[in-house]
Amino acid sequence: MPYEPPPEIAGLSLAEVARLAAARKLPPVEQWNPRASGDSLMTIRADGRWFHDGGEIRRPAMVRAFASLLRRDDDGQHWLVTPAEKQAIAVEDAALIAIDVVRTGDALVFRLNTDDTVIAGPDHPLVARGNAKTPALYLGVRHGIEARINRSTWLQLVELADDALTVTSLGERFPLVPA
Repeated sequence: MPYEPPPEIAGLSLAEVARLAAARKLPPVEQWNPRASGDSLMTIRADGRWFHDGGEIRRPAMVRAFASLLRRDDDGQHWLVTPAEKQAIAVEDAALIAIDVVRTGDALVFRLNTDDTVIAGPDHPLVARGNAKTPALYLGVRHGIEARINRSTWLQLVELADDALTVTSLGERFPLVPA
């Protein structure tokens, strides 16, 4: 069955975005606690590219499949998790990249490099790191993994920000630069 990318987020209502996110059936990695573990020989580079044993994974469907199995533990280690085994994966910065944002009603809706949609809010916070001169903004996605907000998306957020360089989504206020 061929992959059909989701529609552009700019033309969707908040209810449509929520339905789209709910329709993506993700594996219940939070319920899996396999004893067997190993090294996946995989790396996610800071620019969002995925590599296995030195070679780039160029098939978007493979990246989407692997991303659906990601979890990050309390120590910051990323894992590819199945019911039988978990394998460590090296992540240079963030596992995913936020590549677009739109304001829909009182919410900020993000599209990720995996075609996931995430609505910023209490369950998916925006976190500013770095410093005021070189800020880095991250979006909580799921299971402890984050998406780095890319430069063009950060600039879109600046256009939506108030004078204090903060944005709101689902009633939560988020600074775009670290304090």
